[in-house]
Amino acid sequence: MTQAEIIQILAGFVGSIGFGMLFNIRGRRLFMASIGGLLSWALFVLFSKCIPSEPVVYFIISCLISTYAEIMARLLKTPTTTFITTSLIPLIPGGSLYYTMVHAFQGDLNTFLPKAIYTMQLASALALGVIVSTTFARVFNKVVNRKRNKT
Repeated sequence: MTQAEIIQILAGFVGSIGFGMLFNIRGRRLFMASIGGLLSWALFVLFSKCIPSEPVVYFIISCLISTYAEIMARLLKTPTTTFITTSLIPLIPGGSLYYTMVHAFQGDLNTFLPKAIYTMQLASALALGVIVSTTFARVFNKVVNRKRNKT
């Protein structure tokens, strides 16, 4: 791992702290949510080296980080969205969205459309990963609760 990648990972942590503070998260919850941001960017750096499709990387990381958020929410007795939003902040496709809008305002449709489609793929991959992981967690919790209620 290069020095630039380590700095990027630490920036993901610091950026997540900032957004966690913005969402009024405090104490241990803020630290654990920020660790999620660190993990999300570390996984991005790792998976980007071996998976050529960035939307696929976003989907996989979104599933993993959403699972992390579900676990932290149960352990710290906090809503899951506290961890999901803060942990996925480093993956928000801001640069892609910026360049999409630049080409839109310049009237360059030949560049705008592919950029817009790509940005939508990234955002959709994040959302779909959260949905898949959250749905799996709910089904798992229902199965566990049924077994507890039977005994």
